[in-house]
Amino acid sequence: MAKALKPGDPAPPFELPTAGGGTVSLASLKGQRVVVYFYPKDDTPGCTQEALNFTEAAKAFAGAKTVVVGISRDSVAKHDKFAAKHGLSVVLASDEDGKVCNRYGVWVEKTLYGRTFMGIERATFLIDSKGVITRVWRKVRVPGHVEDVLEEVNAKPAK
Repeated sequence: MAKALKPGDPAPPFELPTAGGGTVSLASLKGQRVVVYFYPKDDTPGCTQEALNFTEAAKAFAGAKTVVVGISRDSVAKHDKFAAKHGLSVVLASDEDGKVCNRYGVWVEKTLYGRTFMGIERATFLIDSKGVITRVWRKVRVPGHVEDVLEEVNAKPAK
């Protein structure tokens, strides 16, 4: 289990396949701010709402010189279906082996209806243009979350 990342830590590097047949890497985004949000599963109510909220705010994030990347352990094929079904414009990256989830410390033990299992903790990381984490949101509640992230992005304009 990775140590909990905090503001000031370097963001762990990643390179992952994305919906639409591309790839995304932290290195390729250097020089831009990046919002990396981890979510449990494509096409479930909370994850769909979060992706829709980030899509609705895409222009605002772009205007603030910030790229948004959503990461789950779903396959690229599932991401493609999810993006097409809901008209999503955010980058959806596939971490099928869970290595990036582990590096960011979001692959955790969860409990639901008394059953314990491993899963992705909904979490968001704001990474500056130099690759340093500037803000972390853990155990994210979807309502109002994208607005909170956008507020943080706008409070500290990109250099």
